[in-house]
Amino acid sequence: MAIIKSTMQTLTRQVIEEGLANRVLSDAQLARLIEGSPQRRHSLVNRAMKAGELLRLRRGNYVLDAQFRDYPLHPFALAQAFVPGIYVSFETALAHHGWIPEAVYTTACVTPGRKSSAYEHTVFGSFTFHPLAIQDGYFLERVERQQIDHQTFLLASPMRALMDLVCLRKTGWQGMDWLVEGLRIDYDLLRGMTGADIRTLASVYKQKRVKDFLKALAKELGND
Repeated sequence: MAIIKSTMQTLTRQVIEEGLANRVLSDAQLARLIEGSPQRRHSLVNRAMKAGELLRLRRGNYVLDAQFRDYPLHPFALAQAFVPGIYVSFETALAHHGWIPEAVYTTACVTPGRKSSAYEHTVFGSFTFHPLAIQDGYFLERVERQQIDHQTFLLASPMRALMDLVCLRKTGWQGMDWLVEGLRIDYDLLRGMTGADIRTLASVYKQKRVKDFLKALAKELGND
């Protein structure tokens, strides 16, 4: 439970007392929480931010500083505060699943919107959001709901993350070397991909290039 300090700002104290210390706070939530005029609310927000107790994520969204939280904000959950409806994918998900050895410092996501966007936060790091050509009804195919420290987020399975990357980069089949040596994915992990996995993923994407990639991969793995 977050500790209430006698010297903290009024807004910080109210957020903690309402049990919202671990939440992403919107302007609408703060308006319901703080009595008085909008001017008073803006003043309390600005004071808490100046004191370093409240951090702005983007316009209209805030979180309490780490010292007032019960657990650190996870970037995967935070991404959904920047762009609702996304799921984490690409190299970010591959690294999380242990499929690629390199550390990934950007939280890269697939967005249901039509435009790419990016956010750079001085405290929480980099976030990118990319739309893909996905068939209607398949946006969350092979996407899993996960939770870390009571924070829920959507995360692509390893093979979905890999094919999202193929789709984003518009990569044609270049043989197993691109996967094993280029991305440094263990061949045994790819061998775990079944014919059913390939058929399911082939139904997700609109691009013929991605379907052809999957077909070639299936043939290479003996799952065609």
